[in-house]
Amino acid sequence: MGIPGLEHLHIWISIPFCSAYTLARLGSCTLLFIIQADTALHKPMYLFLAVLAAIDPVVSSTTLPKMLAVFWFRHREINFYACLVQMFFLHSFSVVESAVLLATAFDRYVAICKPLHYTTVLTGPLITKIGMAVVTRAVTRMTPLPFLLRRFHCCRGPVIAHCCCEHMAVVRLACGDTRFNSIYGIAVAMFIVVLDLLFVVLSYVFILRAVLQLASQEARYKACGTCVSHIGAILAFYTPVVISSVMHRVARRAAPHVHILLANFYLLFPPVVNPIIYGVKTKQIRERVLGLFLRKDV
Repeated sequence: MGIPGLEHLHIWISIPFCSAYTLARLGSCTLLFIIQADTALHKPMYLFLAVLAAIDPVVSSTTLPKMLAVFWFRHREINFYACLVQMFFLHSFSVVESAVLLATAFDRYVAICKPLHYTTVLTGPLITKIGMAVVTRAVTRMTPLPFLLRRFHCCRGPVIAHCCCEHMAVVRLACGDTRFNSIYGIAVAMFIVVLDLLFVVLSYVFILRAVLQLASQEARYKACGTCVSHIGAILAFYTPVVISSVMHRVARRAAPHVHILLANFYLLFPPVVNPIIYGVKTKQIRERVLGLFLRKDV
């Protein structure tokens, strides 16, 4: 249905949505090109950043093309199995992104708390294992969702009051006892978000303690500077999740379009701001981005 209650504004709403989607893809492609082209950036921190830059547009690409088709052409139909596939990839890549942010927190922890062991701890094989664990966790947690829904009939109508096939929006259409689906979906989301965020916070507690033990103020600023971009990415990812979750519980009587716009904000905000955060706050990337557009006089 797109955004119920705001159908007359779909064309206008599509402008910032399309612009944000374009900017996200442009920023992510720029980061990937810079990291791939410069061998000096082939380090764990930048490899995790490259993965994040690759995932961000994929998350938004699972929903934005269909969403824009609804806004522009009123093409609201979607095959049931295509809907389940969209739901699977939307939630799976969100789980992957959360895990990559956790892996980057671990990278910063080792770099600041155990700098002498950084190259021996974060080796190529370990990074490969982390990548495999991230993908495995996302696939195993999210694979049951479409199969659990596939066994139900949509007797409450074929209309999803949302811009995309979000899990709970599809569950509401199903007949029968869907309590297990609802509980499983909420439990997985809370388990992943809370656990990942807990370990991220724990990493930064150790990082802060290590920074405060540094002798010189300059060394403290330098250590904190390496974490600023990652903290910005964490806030960009988790803040919309927390706001949307709180709104669902505090403002239950709010108009449906409020919750849908918040859900879309979560899909678009991190992919747009992450390249900006890393481009501005990471010195090595900032210098190479400027080098692409500015010709140095010799």
